[in-house]
Amino acid sequence: EILPRLCRTGMTRKASRSAGRRSVLVRAVAAQAPPVAATDSKKAYGVFKLSYDTTNEDPALTRSWKKTIKVAVTGASGNIANHLLFMLASGEVYGKDQPIALQLLGSERSYGALEGVAMELEDSLYPLLREVSIGIDPYEVFGDADWALMIGAKPRGPGMERADLLQQNGEIFQVQGRALNESASRDCKVLVVGNPCNTNALIAMENAPNLKRKNFHALTRLDENRAKCQLALKSGKFYTSVSRMCIWGNHSTTQVPDYVNARIGGVPATDIIDDMSWFQEEFTPKVALRGGALIKKWGRSSAASTAVSVADAVRSLVTPTAPGDCFSTGVISDGNTYGVREGLVFSFPCRSKGDGDYEIINGFIVDEWLRNKIKATEDELQKEKECVSHLIGIMGGACALRGGEDTTVPGEN
Repeated sequence: EILPRLCRTGMTRKASRSAGRRSVLVRAVAAQAPPVAATDSKKAYGVFKLSYDTTNEDPALTRSWKKTIKVAVTGASGNIANHLLFMLASGEVYGKDQPIALQLLGSERSYGALEGVAMELEDSLYPLLREVSIGIDPYEVFGDADWALMIGAKPRGPGMERADLLQQNGEIFQVQGRALNESASRDCKVLVVGNPCNTNALIAMENAPNLKRKNFHALTRLDENRAKCQLALKSGKFYTSVSRMCIWGNHSTTQVPDYVNARIGGVPATDIIDDMSWFQEEFTPKVALRGGALIKKWGRSSAASTAVSVADAVRSLVTPTAPGDCFSTGVISDGNTYGVREGLVFSFPCRSKGDGDYEIINGFIVDEWLRNKIKATEDELQKEKECVSHLIGIMGGACALRGGEDTTVPGEN
């Protein structure tokens, strides 16, 4: 049995980057590390450290251990992370045999809360959680990360337009993209949750030229889950019978839940639900406005279901997609066969072999109604891109979103 012992280490970066900053990284020592005296002043507080040298173990026990994956999470003291981190640590996301190291990013203001998160993770005694680190410097926290789950973003203030939110959060994702570029693993998978997530993912991607463009994702899985829920409720079927449910485009009210290609029990959804007016006039608003309806009922935002959808989105990449099915994720549109202009982070139907990679599925039916809806959400994403052109190295762009309709999904800043 592995018995953890608490420890603490401090970590600083180069003086040129660390000067004037409070940046403490709480890190566990690798499994192979020798014991460290508890009286060491640098290790007065911390997380997981094995209390013995694993080379003393029977090789038959340790040879099957997988390499620990490093998962960086931003906004780690927030409500979404409060649900997500414990799913990650328990093995529900990456697998029950996959050791994990959590690298948690917070802010100067949230640092105490971040320490509290680390303490709760300690007390939960997850066997697969081999390491936890906390810090406020993305260059440190993203160090060698295999995955970056980017939850943290500024909430929208009173009277703030979508264009203002794009600017404020865009600056955050510009900095974090540069940090990923310098510090993360070259094959790091990045999932952006902080909104407006499609364009924030684009900003991070464009500022991380050393990482693969196709490895950047924007979260549209919550929209997919909500759409599956509505189809199940309307048809009277259990939600697991719903498949091929794709969300096209932006995570906004212009999103396109695709009823044309959806299946219920393997049969086209339109054959099970014989109500085209419901599909075209009620279905999409029910999906897009679900977060607002939840707030009216409960008085809280959809933090828990968002966390579940993040877990689902990651699982879709590390678990093979069932034959004939798909999952939704916002990815770079370069080379797509659906006529969506290139250079946008756009949600498509995708599938994976379970190796962390994916491919956009070709051959989905796009009828006239669907084509018009896809064009509208594409146009919105293009306008968002123009609003943040200065953050992605394109000069001369003008923001046409100011004064326009607010398309932010209610309850999700």
